[in-house]
Amino acid sequence: MDPLNRGTLNLLVLLTPHFNMSATAGFLDPFRAANYLEGRGLVRWQIVSEKGGACPASNGMVIDTRPLSELREARGETAPDMVIVSSSWTPEANRSPQLHSALWRWARQGATLGGLDTGAFILAEAGLLDGRRATVHYEHIDAFGEMYPDCELTEDLFVYDGNRITCCGGSAAVDFALNILRGTHGDDIANAAARYVFHQSVRPAGSQQNVEALEPLGNSAPVSVRRAITEMERHLEQPLSLPEISDRAGLSQRQLERLFRTYVGRTPALYYRDIRLDRARGLVTQTEMPLAQVALASGFSTQVHFSRSYKERFGLPPRQDRVEGRVPFEFRAWPMHRPSREK
Repeated sequence: MDPLNRGTLNLLVLLTPHFNMSATAGFLDPFRAANYLEGRGLVRWQIVSEKGGACPASNGMVIDTRPLSELREARGETAPDMVIVSSSWTPEANRSPQLHSALWRWARQGATLGGLDTGAFILAEAGLLDGRRATVHYEHIDAFGEMYPDCELTEDLFVYDGNRITCCGGSAAVDFALNILRGTHGDDIANAAARYVFHQSVRPAGSQQNVEALEPLGNSAPVSVRRAITEMERHLEQPLSLPEISDRAGLSQRQLERLFRTYVGRTPALYYRDIRLDRARGLVTQTEMPLAQVALASGFSTQVHFSRSYKERFGLPPRQDRVEGRVPFEFRAWPMHRPSREK
């Protein structure tokens, strides 16, 4: 974070098509509240996209933007202190020379560069996260790790690594903004803005995306079940046997089966298969890895077994999902299909 500076923060928000509207609005709202409460422009922002005009969000809404070329040609405009790339669907489609050139130009000018949701993909593709720590939405973590091994990836809600900052999106964007506001204008203003937008507890840097001990609605599975799930998640590429998982969780296999049916709603074998397929789907739809490698990376010994299991879970084979899975959900031609979980 930058040292405390009570001057005006000039913020540029760069949108890509099918960005996440909720995360972007959540990020900006604490700054709006701070300006309103203080009666002056503590933070000034403008919203741009590569082409300008109406930029569609992933929920079908649109927002008007200035084009990058207009910024480049403008005279007398204040250089941004901070540039936040807000992206969601298909970040790999946004890798144009014009975009990368703009990001590097801002970096050379000393701006802090950041990413919301999958915005880190765009920064990493431009080479701006090499040797840095960063985060993305948990759905995209495996794909990011495969594509950009020179970046140290974490599952934190947000990461501040000097003048490179990233956030996984969702409601964490509000915490992200409030922590920025705290760093630039102090605790008093950040607290007032948090109260105004009814954000009752600001999560600090280092907070995890998903806390294992508690579900969002407050229901918690027993420690032994969580321990079993942790072992499964640690061994996706080379799956453990159910007796091995039971032993590591301190349970008999019969106890493991019973607890999973009670607290997870499916058998441990099916749950294990599904989280491996969820990992596979991220690699299928977000990378160009050969499908045979995706199968092995997800713990399937043969591609035939992998493809059959994939279609059973997601309703279409991986080769087809590689194409259709990159289309924002509301524009897909196929209905989402999920068979019964109980077997």
